[in-house]
Amino acid sequence: MEEDVKNALKKCAVGFGTSEVVEEFSVEDGELKLVKKKVTRRDVPPDIKAVKLLMDDGNVGEMTDEQLEEEKQNLKKLLEDKNFG
Repeated sequence: MEEDVKNALKKCAVGFGTSEVVEEFSVEDGELKLVKKKVTRRDVPPDIKAVKLLMDDGNVGEMTDEQLEEEKQNLKKLLEDKNFG
């Protein structure tokens, strides 16, 4: 469970794409038939609060300068990979 929460937090920290599907049905000859389907895609931008929570969870205060720089580069790469950089 804790790992699921952490993974969801990471997803929010780097941003993600999502889609919403709305379907409209009607009854024809006693059966439901799909009349209309609309798919809306949107991108959710990175959330700085999620980044902060992840950083706080990682005991940032105890990290060396080298570890902080490495973490910074990892976060930059994640953002660039998601086309936000």
